[in-house]
Amino acid sequence: MKNEKFTQDEYDALNEVKRGIKGDRVSACVGRNSKRLSGLKLISIARNGHISLTDKGEQTLFLRRCVLALQALAAQPGSAIDADVALFLGKKSHISERTEGGFDISDKGRESLADIISQGF
Repeated sequence: MKNEKFTQDEYDALNEVKRGIKGDRVSACVGRNSKRLSGLKLISIARNGHISLTDKGEQTLFLRRCVLALQALAAQPGSAIDADVALFLGKKSHISERTEGGFDISDKGRESLADIISQGF
C-alpha cells in the first residue's frame, strides 16, 4: 500500500462492498469507484458482475479503522474502540490499557500517528 491515498468516497465504496451488495445493481458510490478500486486489487469483479472485497481491501479497511482509533484516543483518552483494533494496537504497543477502563495512546502510538498524518492521511 505504497502511497495509496483514498478519498472518503472510496472508503465508503469499500465499506459498502464489505457489507454486501444486495440485488443486481450497485450504488452510484460503488459504480464511481469500482474501476480504480479494482485496478488497485481492493475489489474483484467476477464475470457475472458480482463484486467482492479482496484480502487487500479488507486490510485497507482495517488499517483505516486503526488510524481512526488512534486519532480518537489522541483527541479523547478512554474512547471506545473495537476489540480487534484494540488487540492489534496493543500488540504493536501503540495503546495501553487504563486502570479505570478504556485505552490511552502510547508515545509510540503518537509518533506513528504523527508520521501517518504527515504523509497525508
